[in-house]
Amino acid sequence: MLTSSTLLAVAGGVFRLGLTYLLWRRYGWAVIVPPVVAALIVVLAFLPEWMRPVPWPLPLSITVGLLWPDLLLRRG
Repeated sequence: MLTSSTLLAVAGGVFRLGLTYLLWRRYGWAVIVPPVVAALIVVLAFLPEWMRPVPWPLPLSITVGLLWPDLLLRRG
């Protein structure tokens, strides 16, 4: 059985995939975040609330789901 964290990560990945596809089809744009920036955003989401230098509204699982392609694929 899947946990809610896994389902949120999958939902974030599906949202990112759909958004990238729509922007690519309509405007020819590719949504790319550099891997270093993606890793920093994941670390920011992983920090406890009182340690965050800036507020981050998304939970860790959604953040990982949204940035998973950028963390896995190396571009450039």
